Order: sequence, then structure tokens, then C-alpha cells
Amino acid sequence: IVNHIIHSMVKDGLITNASDIINDHVAFRTMGVPNLGIQSFEKIFLHLGYTKQDHYFFKAKKLDAFWYAPPKDSINLPRIFVSELRVQDFDESIQQTIRSFTDQVSRDPVESLDLDDGQAIDTFLHSSLWTPPTWETFESLQRVSEYASWVLYNQYYLNHFTITIQALSEGFNTIESFNNYLESIGVTLNDSGGKIKTSGDGLLRQSSTVAEYVDAPFTHDDGSQKNHLIPGSYVEFAQRIDGRDGFDAGNADRIFESTDVDQVQKGHD
Repeated sequence: IVNHIIHSMVKDGLITNASDIINDHVAFRTMGVPNLGIQSFEKIFLHLGYTKQDHYFFKAKKLDAFWYAPPKDSINLPRIFVSELRVQDFDESIQQTIRSFTDQVSRDPVESLDLDDGQAIDTFLHSSLWTPPTWETFESLQRVSEYASWVLYNQYYLNHFTITIQALSEGFNTIESFNNYLESIGVTLNDSGGKIKTSGDGLLRQSSTVAEYVDAPFTHDDGSQKNHLIPGSYVEFAQRIDGRDGFDAGNADRIFESTDVDQVQKGHD
């Protein structure tokens, strides 16, 4: 979906190439357990000069999150949004299932990472920290928390990046106009809470695609191997008015659902 959007934007003259896109923010998901979670993951960005900002709590989804502002002297570096699952808020059996994987991480993996080596960081974000779940484990966890199953399989893989809408040319620089463009090129939008999510102050307006399905290999409990379609990553769009910074919990709550099966399926009906 990323390639389709970027290719279409170039073909239709919205941008000349992908580097013209200003990335508003990138988002990562993690598990709130010892050696992992925000307290581990944030060390990467704090080392790179980012500063920790507001906390957000999502009671129904059992999530905490923070956002991180790029260094003040940076040019067009994205904000970072990091969330974590409040594993301790689940029933004991669910906690045990999650911890049977995350307990394979016996020490904070960021502590041994060379944070001055960009390639090492990139490799880390695409590396496995625990063994992948069986299909039955993934499916049972997905019924309880789609966020949990997403992280269990995808680990630190990028959840989404975000196109800055107000930086686009006139006719495409509002959420309404850009959503219309996206739908004209066949992109399905997350409609949880409406296709446009607007902050309480009206100054942050966001939308997102539904996640792409990924044809993912799984082992079954009986040892057989089979691929299954599961939610992957997606693209978000943000329009900031009058220099509005930060995020909005109500908007974010709905955008999390871009990886929920009931949303993803709409892109394949």
C-alpha cells in the first residue's frame, strides 16, 4: 500500500519523488514487560537527541504511550510515537502466554546496541527477539487483544509512518481533499469513529489506511506449516493547523484499530 500511494502521488504530480514527503511521525509497538517496553525502546531515541513528551493512557485497549520530539535543530525529522501493552492488566493465563515469549529476552536488548550506528539500529528493529507464535497461539491471543497478537508476531517492525498533509500542494493539503484522492486511487480508509479523526481543539486532523494483509508463515501445534493472512503495517495522514504539536488520545485510540481485522477486511471485501 505504501508503494501504491507513493507511486500514485508521483504519477499524479503531487510529489516528484518519495523524498518530497515530510514524515509527521513514525510509530512502534512493544510489550510492557521487564527488559522490553517503553523504558527499553525509548533509549534509542533519547540517545539520538529526542525529548520525551506527553503520556497517553488507553484503558479499553490496555495501552500506555508516549511521544518524543525530534532535536530542535533537526530538519523534518519525524516525531516518534511509542506504545506498550499493559500486560499486567490481563488475566493470568493471557499474561503467561505473552510472557512465555517475552521471557526469552533475559536482558534489555538496547543496552548492548551501538546507538551511534544507524545500521545497527535498523537491523535491530527488523530482528526477532523471541520465537514466533504458533498459529493457534496467535489466533487465541488475537481474540483477546489484536494489539497483543500484532506485537507477538511483528515485534519491533514499523507499525506505521505518517504523511504530513499540510505540506502538500493546494488541492491536496487538507484531510478531506487527500482522503478523497486516496479513495480515488482505490485506498481503503480506517472508518472507526469516522474516516477523519479530529482532536478536541480541532487543530490535529488525522486519517489512516487499513493495514495491509501479510501472507505470514506459521507453524501449527501439530507441527505442520501453513501461511495465514494477518494484519501488517499501514500509512497514516496528519494535518496540523496553526503549528499544533503532539497527539490526541481520542484520535490515536481509533487509529490503533487500523490493524484490527474488522477494519483490514474492509480493504479486501
